[in-house]
Amino acid sequence: MNDRERFVACVLGEPVDRPPYWLYWGPWPTTWQRWEREGKPADIENARTCFDPDHPPVIIPVNAGPCPRIEPRVVEEDDVSVVSYDSWGIKRRDFRHTQSMSEFIEFPVKRRADWERFRKERLDPAHPDRLAGDWLAHATYWREQGAPLQLGYYPDVGLYGAVRWMLGDEECLVTFCTDPDLIHEMMEHMTNVYLAVFGEVVKHCRVDVIHMWEDMCGRQGPLISPDQWRAFMGPHYARIRAFADRHGIPVLSVDTDGQPELIIPPMMDAGVNLLFPMEVAAGCDVNRTRAEHPSLALMGGIDKRALADGPDAIEAELERIRPAVESGRYIADLDHLIPDDVSWDNYCYYARALRDLVGKG
Repeated sequence: MNDRERFVACVLGEPVDRPPYWLYWGPWPTTWQRWEREGKPADIENARTCFDPDHPPVIIPVNAGPCPRIEPRVVEEDDVSVVSYDSWGIKRRDFRHTQSMSEFIEFPVKRRADWERFRKERLDPAHPDRLAGDWLAHATYWREQGAPLQLGYYPDVGLYGAVRWMLGDEECLVTFCTDPDLIHEMMEHMTNVYLAVFGEVVKHCRVDVIHMWEDMCGRQGPLISPDQWRAFMGPHYARIRAFADRHGIPVLSVDTDGQPELIIPPMMDAGVNLLFPMEVAAGCDVNRTRAEHPSLALMGGIDKRALADGPDAIEAELERIRPAVESGRYIADLDHLIPDDVSWDNYCYYARALRDLVGKG
């Protein structure tokens, strides 16, 4: 099987020669710097390439976010931090010597008038720049290499994700209660943007995955209730799933950090069939979720913290998730980016041990 065939069959619960071997989650920049100090070969620019992994879905590079693009720009910096505007027009502070989530200072939408302006200026579904560039040549090349092709990507394609980027984390949640019509309107429009762009792409090439970036859960669970998910997001996910079905796109995937258990049922009802990264620190257990939702495929679920503790801990963690591997519909991988307490030697041990577990010769 090639990488595309293996991935699609795994997600759909069909026979495979072996599970996919991705090494999807890479290191934080500070981790990479540590590995360079510890003797990582200088000619290695991507740690994955050392171990001959399968190719995960390749993103078709069309623009489904703000368009024309917002060029990131630095507005203030010192020895400690950098303040900048990002590709969504969010003002954020990042610290130079530690790796963490940004400090968000200001978001582009504060009231309905801001939303109407932002929609007019940056969210025209038919803007010609959305399909600019050599995306078809890119897709054709990767299709010829046997890689799966994906529409949707971080940070631009998601419903909760996009609303959060525009309104802000707290403001978004408050608006679900104080102005639900605005949330409905924003999610409907973003779905229109995505389906307009995706609809042009599928005229020219076959797609395997529509991917939604949401990041809408914390350790305590989802940031909105299952009923809110059904009411606000469910109808639009159902539209996206129907589009996928019409065009033979087998996979609808969601990336959300944290603990998503409460919203798994409504997501599945709306057509989601792949979920990741299943963070262990948030209480996720891929063995339990595979048993409770046997038609849902998972990716991730290996505790990244085990890599800091060395070979014995790595072997124990891989043995822990073995039942999920054997159950099918599971792509064994880390549960997020690799922190800088993980040595280069430990990462290499993990990559080889995971390769053995999934049976890639």
